[in-house]
Amino acid sequence: MSAAQAGQSGDRNYLELSQEGGGAHKFYEVIVEGTTVSVRYGRIGVDGQRQSSAFPTVEKARAAAAKKVAEKVRKGYAPAVQGQRAARPVTRRQVTSAPSTARATAPVLWRFRTGNSAFGIHVDEDRCWVGNQNGDVYNLSHDGEVLAHYSLPDGVKCLVADDFWIYAGCDDGRVYDLSAKVPFAAYEIAAEVDIFWLDIHAGVLNVSDRDGGLTVIDHEDELQWSRNSSGEHGWMVRADDRAVYHGHSGGVTAYAVDGARQLWHTSTSGNVLFGWQERDAVYAGTGRRVVQRLDKYTGAIDASYQCDAAVYSCATSPGGRYVFAGDSASSVYCFTADGTRLWKLGTGGGSALSMQYHDERLYIVSTDGSLACIDASEAAINAAQSGTVPVAADIKLAAALPTYAPLTTPASVATVSVVPEAGGVVVECFEQGGRVRVRVLSEGYEPGWNVQFPRAIREPGARYVVDSLHTSAGGFYRVRGEIRRLV
Repeated sequence: MSAAQAGQSGDRNYLELSQEGGGAHKFYEVIVEGTTVSVRYGRIGVDGQRQSSAFPTVEKARAAAAKKVAEKVRKGYAPAVQGQRAARPVTRRQVTSAPSTARATAPVLWRFRTGNSAFGIHVDEDRCWVGNQNGDVYNLSHDGEVLAHYSLPDGVKCLVADDFWIYAGCDDGRVYDLSAKVPFAAYEIAAEVDIFWLDIHAGVLNVSDRDGGLTVIDHEDELQWSRNSSGEHGWMVRADDRAVYHGHSGGVTAYAVDGARQLWHTSTSGNVLFGWQERDAVYAGTGRRVVQRLDKYTGAIDASYQCDAAVYSCATSPGGRYVFAGDSASSVYCFTADGTRLWKLGTGGGSALSMQYHDERLYIVSTDGSLACIDASEAAINAAQSGTVPVAADIKLAAALPTYAPLTTPASVATVSVVPEAGGVVVECFEQGGRVRVRVLSEGYEPGWNVQFPRAIREPGARYVVDSLHTSAGGFYRVRGEIRRLV
């Protein structure tokens, strides 16, 4: 069988583009069934995304399929046999965790054990979120009650928020929106990008990767720009209205939001392992036992916060009044803004891989898979240093806790025949520029704005009812609540 025949079976064409090293490793499949052309694409070794288009005749469907295949061949794709090439392994962060050398243990109020090492954390006014390497994401109250469980297909690298939308970056190369009733893949990162960390601002996704690359993608999952910094292993990316701040083995580099130029670069004391931002400063936790505060406008190092082991995570109280750090030896620290160390305490568990501060509490996720809530008030810390700590509540899962998995096909969506009387917004899938997009049909919305919508359930001409849509900076809508197909 020739190479040209290898990827063809009747009206099916299967192509792959696999480059040496860290280059592209992806597939593209076109299937013709009567007057319908179905396309499936993504990273080799995963199911990928699907799109379907209907044509008036079989001949036109086959012509359209042939055109799609020819376009991919011109870009370097070649016929292949599905399954002969294996998926490339993703990079999982390898960390060590030693016992704490602190003489006292932090005042942990409650601890929830997720079952596997946890990197993802987000804490806001209403909820606490934790994501682990099993792909489990849990939503808890500030008192530790577990409210919901999300089961994602792969390990969670990080959790980030954009207003009240919550996103999980996963090892399968996708970023899932957890804000609706059922999670969905909102962004599909390029096949050659091995995600290390991400941040999202005004619907624009900023992805830092293994090779020191920075990729910026808009709400329609379209590449805006990419740059390669001077180092590797980009474990930090933070973004605001003015710049994107990229931390890697060579330090921290700031780029203009449009990617047009580098604003500044600062070499840090050691490779950057974590990053945090406040309004006027970014904080880089490094492998050389220090957190460094960098001025957002100039890149100057304004203060350093010395720890006793490599810094896996850091955070601040509002405005940077207090700076917190977690090291590889299962300790947490607190410093004043000028770098004075106030205390060092053991976590009572593993090393803090990520952390956030909220309302005099420090929330950490750790190597032992725990989400822990630490009382960071002055009174509680003073008591802990003298040996008096509360008995930590051990949070258990409720027997009837709901579990939500991502939408994967149109058939996985509940259907309705009419718009519910209680309300709802009707949206429609349509083709534009070779992509399937989503627009609003209901009155009262900007007709030219598109909707950030699950790619797995997009079909040209399909209509859906969503509970509500919310305006986002950048001129698009985001889904809130349940999604149902209108039939």
